[in-house]
Amino acid sequence: MSEPIRLSKRLIEQVGCSRREAELYIEGGWVTVDGVVVDEPQFKVDEQKVELLAGARAEALEPVTLLLNQPADQDIDSACNSITAASLSEAHSEGRRPLKGHFARLSTVAPLQEGASGLQVFTQDWRITRKIESDLAKLEQEYVVEVSGEMIAHGLERLNRGFIWKGKELPKIKASWQNETRLRMVLKNPQPGLIALLCKSVGVTPLSMRRIRLGGVPMSKVPLGQWRYLSASEKF
Repeated sequence: MSEPIRLSKRLIEQVGCSRREAELYIEGGWVTVDGVVVDEPQFKVDEQKVELLAGARAEALEPVTLLLNQPADQDIDSACNSITAASLSEAHSEGRRPLKGHFARLSTVAPLQEGASGLQVFTQDWRITRKIESDLAKLEQEYVVEVSGEMIAHGLERLNRGFIWKGKELPKIKASWQNETRLRMVLKNPQPGLIALLCKSVGVTPLSMRRIRLGGVPMSKVPLGQWRYLSASEKF
């Protein structure tokens, strides 16, 4: 019986490509072992059937942007580590093949308010990073905030026009009631702790907050702890 060899070496033997081309084919998800896509060039094979899929291209993976519905109790590092093929939202998995290369070299832009859940952006694409960072001051962020207590008279009006509270100038936002206990707040580049401060200034206490939109990109119906790909048609 022959010794197992690297998948990339087997592919080179079969199709006559270079080592780099073999690695690109495999990392791009174009190679199957007994009918299952394997995207690790170092994967060991022996007698299994190795095939190069039709239309295969020896090209580096395009950078991706991933949108995680992050739980409130996760920090950035653990949230990033939770993004795997298994945690891709089933409703958003059609037409996309999660590959190991999609989970490498991810960075976070426009992080959530401390203690918040919801839309967290992880990207490999420097163009997305530059776009969000350059537009952050004017980019709307939409939060749904669960509150307790009774809002002061004309509290929504004060939030919407901005006001001075205890000597501190609070920015105007777009605020409305989603229901009896949930406030919808649309802010631009909220500084750490701003949402809690705004709530306190009008007499209510924030119990939880969830970001549901950043710029023109919504969280969509992604279960908590799962993620989806940013589509080509979506723009921040």
